[in-house]
Amino acid sequence: MTLARVFVVRTSATPDDPLAFVGAPPDPAPRVDAVYICVVFTWHLAEAERLAVLWSRVAPHVVIGGPATGMRGEDFVPGLFVKQGRVITSRGCPNRCWFCSVWRREGAVVRELPIRDGHDVLDDNLLACSEDHIRAVFAMLKRQGEWVWRKSKKGGRWAWKRQRAKFTGGLEAARLKEWHADLVVDLKPETLFFALDTKDDWEPLVAASRLLIARGMHWKGHRIRAYVLCGYKGDTLDMAEARMRAVAGLRVFPMAMLWRGKDGERDKDWIKFAGHWANPIIAGALMREAR
Repeated sequence: MTLARVFVVRTSATPDDPLAFVGAPPDPAPRVDAVYICVVFTWHLAEAERLAVLWSRVAPHVVIGGPATGMRGEDFVPGLFVKQGRVITSRGCPNRCWFCSVWRREGAVVRELPIRDGHDVLDDNLLACSEDHIRAVFAMLKRQGEWVWRKSKKGGRWAWKRQRAKFTGGLEAARLKEWHADLVVDLKPETLFFALDTKDDWEPLVAASRLLIARGMHWKGHRIRAYVLCGYKGDTLDMAEARMRAVAGLRVFPMAMLWRGKDGERDKDWIKFAGHWANPIIAGALMREAR
C-alpha cells in the first residue's frame, strides 16, 4: 500500500521524501492508496479536518492522527513522521507535569523502544530509561557519521565525518547523574536541552550545568541550553525576564518556550519577548558576564 503523509505546517522536523506533503494536494495529485494526516498541535486540528476533505478526493482512505489527537505513539519508524536523522528510542514520562500532555497520552511509565540509527534524540524523557538503554543510545550516537567530499590542495577526497549528536527532546536535569555527564561530555554533542518549567527545576538545572561545565563541556557555542516556560497564567514579562537572565547567568543559553492552550492563542507582547531572547547576542553577553 502506498501511503502519503500530510502535515499541516512545515517544520525543521518534517520529512522531505516524495510521499511527504504539507497542506493541500499538489497538482497533479500523487497516486496513493491512503493518506495519513499528522497533527502535532491541537490548534491545527480544524485545518487538519479541512485537509482531510481535500485529500479524500485523492485516496479512498484518509486518517487524522498524531499527538494532537491524543493518539499514543507506538514503535518508531525512521523517516515516517519526522525527518531522517531524528530518532525516538522511548516513549512516556513518569513526571505528571500540569502543563504537559505526554504522560496523559503516552503513559507515566517509560516504554523503551528498539534503538534506530540517528543523531537527534527526541525522547520524552531519555534519562528516565534504564541504564542499559541509555548506554545503548549513547553507543548508537557515537557510531553516527557520513561520507563527505572534502577538498584539499591535492584534490578532493572522501572522508568519514561524525554526525554530532543533539538532544532536542531534552534531558531532565533532576535525573542527570555523574555517569550521564561522563557520557555526554565524551560524546561532544552539538547541543542539548534542559528545561526550567517550575521553581523546582532551578536547583537541578544549577547542578546539571555545573556538572557538565566542570567536566569540560564548554558553554561557548550555546551547546548547553534550557527551555524556559513563559506566558502561563500568573506569569509576567518581568518575572519571565528574571528567569531568562538567571539561566544565562549559569552559562546556559535560555530559550523562551511560550505556553499555549488548546486554541494556540499567544499574546503579541509574549511573542515579542520570545523573539528578543532568541537573539544569541543578548544571551551571549549575559553568559560572558557570568564567567
